[in-house]
Amino acid sequence: MKHAILKYFKFVVAASLLTSCALYGKYERPDNVNTKGLIRDLTSDVDTLQVNTDENFGNLPWREVFTDPQLQSLIEKALENNTDLRNAALNVKMVEAQLKVSKLAFLPSLAIAPQGSIARVMMDGAETSKTYQLPIAASWTIDLFGQLLSVKRSAQMQLLATKDYQVVVQTNIICGVANLYYTLMMLDEQLAIVTDMEGLVKETWDMMKLQMELGRARSTSVQSAESSYYSVQAQAVDIRRQIREMENSMSLLLGEAGHQIPRGKFSEQSLPSNFSTGVGIQLLSNRADVHAAEMQLAQCFYDVETARSRFYPNITISGTAMFTNSLGSAIVNPGKWLLSAVGQLTQPIFQHGQIVAGLKVAKVKQEQAFNTWQNSILKAGNEVSNALLMYNSSAERAKLETKQVEVLTQNVEDTRQLYVSKGSSYLEVIQAQTGLLNARISKVTDEFNKMQAVVNLYQALGGGSK
Repeated sequence: MKHAILKYFKFVVAASLLTSCALYGKYERPDNVNTKGLIRDLTSDVDTLQVNTDENFGNLPWREVFTDPQLQSLIEKALENNTDLRNAALNVKMVEAQLKVSKLAFLPSLAIAPQGSIARVMMDGAETSKTYQLPIAASWTIDLFGQLLSVKRSAQMQLLATKDYQVVVQTNIICGVANLYYTLMMLDEQLAIVTDMEGLVKETWDMMKLQMELGRARSTSVQSAESSYYSVQAQAVDIRRQIREMENSMSLLLGEAGHQIPRGKFSEQSLPSNFSTGVGIQLLSNRADVHAAEMQLAQCFYDVETARSRFYPNITISGTAMFTNSLGSAIVNPGKWLLSAVGQLTQPIFQHGQIVAGLKVAKVKQEQAFNTWQNSILKAGNEVSNALLMYNSSAERAKLETKQVEVLTQNVEDTRQLYVSKGSSYLEVIQAQTGLLNARISKVTDEFNKMQAVVNLYQALGGGSK
């Protein structure tokens, strides 16, 4: 029986040594991830975009993209005060502490547990016995099959993913502040347009009242002009409300109570217009969320290694050094050193299916992590495509609306002159003014959409990490 048991353990150890090399593998990026055709061509419905990869718009530091001094000041304040970014930094500290624990697991554990006792037999003449023990115990797990190593590597991947999340939060804050800043300036521009139009509509109303007093116009034309004047005023009220809401949102990003936001003028803004986006996986080299998804996949890879290592023996060496005066049945003073060492090998045989189930679960999680990573790549390419499309379409619309505003401006002037000379009706005057107002606001909106597309593209390419 003893020989059979000894032979079994020899077989287990030999098999483990032959197969343990597979437990020390390092994560390598899978070659079956789909990175083809991530960005659609802007003019063709079937082609994908192939551009130069030497430069990437997302590599630019955010100060080179957003050059407005007031915007830079707001971004710096947000990066300093934003609570989400602070919490992300704290998450990094927590994971760093966990990684330190996994590294220290390779070292022996030490413990000291001194104790003393007093005993006396309740008999006449019996002496009181006093004993003491000062033990120092050490235990060391030999990582022969890579369990501690895979746990450490998994923690390292978790730390990288957590740092990536911190970068994601930073990028979102930078681009969020920029978007709100440009939105505020757009609303300022729209308010200026509405205010300017309010004066023009008021002049038309006064002109029609004068025409009615001279018997050249009806009361209905005056009423229509008055109604148009109130409509323009209502638009101004709505824009002021939106400005206040945007300022409150910006203040929240800055980690402050709602207040007025200092800003420049819409017409003075300058943003990059030439973009080199890169292709395939190179496109996403800066995307912290994509990299975080891959690091989570790597973490799951090492979790599978950990689960597989649990099938192999666990070797532990324990030792104790104890200074004591209690040596069995004898008590000596002064005390003596008592040393002991024990080696233990534990080979799992039947664990109610827990080890097998743990490995299966780890493999399923690895498959899920791969799917999440693949989806993050496709999502990133989709965001880049949408940002490029928005920029180009908004730029084209803005050019057309510039011509439209020029035509409608002249149309308003001509219609007013014709109305005075009875060559047009009051409805034509009001329609011309309404058309001009809508065209000017639409043009400002499309100019803003161009700015927003630049910000979105910068964010989609992982900008803001530098």
